[in-house]
Amino acid sequence: MTGLNEIIHAPNRLRICAFLSTIDHAEFGTIRDMLGVADSVASKQLKVLEDAGYVKLSKPTGKGRVKTWAALTTQGKGAYEEHVAALKALIAGQPSPAVGH
Repeated sequence: MTGLNEIIHAPNRLRICAFLSTIDHAEFGTIRDMLGVADSVASKQLKVLEDAGYVKLSKPTGKGRVKTWAALTTQGKGAYEEHVAALKALIAGQPSPAVGH
């Protein structure tokens, strides 16, 4: 266990990771609506996760309006699981390593 992850720990990013951990991918609007925030807020949080290598954003082309899709990467799934384990240890009163990414 590597400890709490500062990137994932922010409430909106934690909610995004928790949501994406249960599905293959989600459309941007679904994530925005789940968070109950403006487009700009959702976009910024997804960009932070993408820059860390935790989320992959894609815009498949086709007919009609192009939509942005998000999915957790293998690295993102691992980081999220480590973060959840660190939170559980903290709640259980067990010592946890220092915060890291």
